[in-house]
Amino acid sequence: MSTENYFRSDIGGEDAYNPMKEPRYSEIATFMRAPLAATLENVDIGLIGVPTDLGVTNRPGARHGPREIRNSSSLMRGFNLGLGVNPYELCRIADLGDVRLSHRYDLEKQVEEIEAFYRKVKAAGILPVSAGGDHSITYPIFRAIASPSAPVGMVHIDAHTDTWGEFFGSKFTHGAPFRLAVEAGVLDPRRTIQIGIRGGQNFMDGIEFSRSHGMRVVFIEEFSELGVERVIEESRRVVGDGPTYISFDVDGLDPVYAPGTGTPEVGGITTLEAQRLLRGLRGLNLVGGDVVEVAPPYDQTGNTALVGATMMFEILCLIADRHFGAGRAARSAQGPVKR
Repeated sequence: MSTENYFRSDIGGEDAYNPMKEPRYSEIATFMRAPLAATLENVDIGLIGVPTDLGVTNRPGARHGPREIRNSSSLMRGFNLGLGVNPYELCRIADLGDVRLSHRYDLEKQVEEIEAFYRKVKAAGILPVSAGGDHSITYPIFRAIASPSAPVGMVHIDAHTDTWGEFFGSKFTHGAPFRLAVEAGVLDPRRTIQIGIRGGQNFMDGIEFSRSHGMRVVFIEEFSELGVERVIEESRRVVGDGPTYISFDVDGLDPVYAPGTGTPEVGGITTLEAQRLLRGLRGLNLVGGDVVEVAPPYDQTGNTALVGATMMFEILCLIADRHFGAGRAARSAQGPVKR
């Protein structure tokens, strides 16, 4: 596929140019400077913002995540040196805008609206890569892209398991999406690995839920002892070749790298370790991914948004490579695999 598909003309209809190669301070901010789609037609991978933080249990601010990740993503380039991939040469990528949430103060209604949006994306055959928003957004995404007859597996990078129960009258908080997803049958817990878990606990309910349902929980101490390569091996073993989703909470990183988040936990993963970990998932049957909990108001440097954009780009490249690049060619050579 030629990158000329991303060209646009100036306001006079002349002088076609590639916005991705313009100075980074120019152009309207979209995810990765990809075209802003007007419809769901002719799109292979959709970049989506979900600007809500009604699910947070402490510090709000992640509703501003998609906008600032878009701004920071202007620093991304076309070619990923670590993977040797230019996703824009492999498939049609577009910014699908934000999920429109008409119920700004009703978390349960927002869950319904997010699910409805992603069902349309799924029906159009588009693979979603999303920016939150708090982590509560992943549950309705799972309800849209998976089903009890075809649950997804997950590589989950986070400081918290997010498998807690009801909190102060709501079960739809950012601490509960994966408990809800398991209970709804859309997430296969035995094909789920949670990486970087740490921090103090007031109660062990979430961790006990993850373990009792068969999730592989990698606490930060084990991550440090094993090293990135062995955690990659363990991740690949757990999820296998079935459909898998990557959910990346920036609080999985140490707050020296991502201070702009609602629930920071000291002693986390470095940005380089995170990039190595993601790149080690190359070739998995990835059907979507998200980066969540970027809360720009707590980081005036903008670095957390840049980290979020960078991890989103890594996930985008993995999905493009698997479905439209070398991963697709390798899969064809090996024959059919489980979907």
